[in-house]
Amino acid sequence: MSPPPNDESPSEHTSNEPAVSLINVPNALCAIRFVGSFVLIGLAVGQTTNIFAGLLFFLLMTDWVDGKLAILLQQQTKFGAKFDTVADVSLYTALLFGLLWLKSAAIALQWPWMGVAIASYAVSVIAALIKFGTFPSYHTRAAKTCWFLVSVASVALFAGWSSWPIRIAAIAVTATNCEAIAMTFVLKAAHVDLPSLYHAWKIRHDE
Repeated sequence: MSPPPNDESPSEHTSNEPAVSLINVPNALCAIRFVGSFVLIGLAVGQTTNIFAGLLFFLLMTDWVDGKLAILLQQQTKFGAKFDTVADVSLYTALLFGLLWLKSAAIALQWPWMGVAIASYAVSVIAALIKFGTFPSYHTRAAKTCWFLVSVASVALFAGWSSWPIRIAAIAVTATNCEAIAMTFVLKAAHVDLPSLYHAWKIRHDE
């Protein structure tokens, strides 16, 4: 028996709902973020720190607005949620590369914090791949908070401010990844766009 539709996820459409085109504004922003991530890597290699920081800020803004536009324009799709995850991974990978290339001395003392955050994400991905055969695309409320904290930490780093925003962001990212790991263990099937672990428990109870 197939599971019931998930009210929190755009993964299914009922027969009387028109399918949303995959060519839409939120997916276009994801595409810009994905392609822009590779441009970031080139800018880092070219030592163009100011341009790198400017493009990074722009790409981070696309990450902030695409989900809101998807809801506002009613253009939420399962593909869009997964594409958003791919774009996010590419962006933060480019950010990490840029930090290593441009600000290696500044982040040298932050590696224990950043390493734990990266490792927790790796565990989250591995858990979802083993159980569902796909990357986790939960886009929780905590993950949206982490977007803000990582953005602040990035600005602080490039502006030469305190290192504490990096540590706070790393702690928040680790906690968010731990929640995602718990959600993977709770859920019986892959879902996208779940606000929290509570919603995962609710879906498990309803299935």
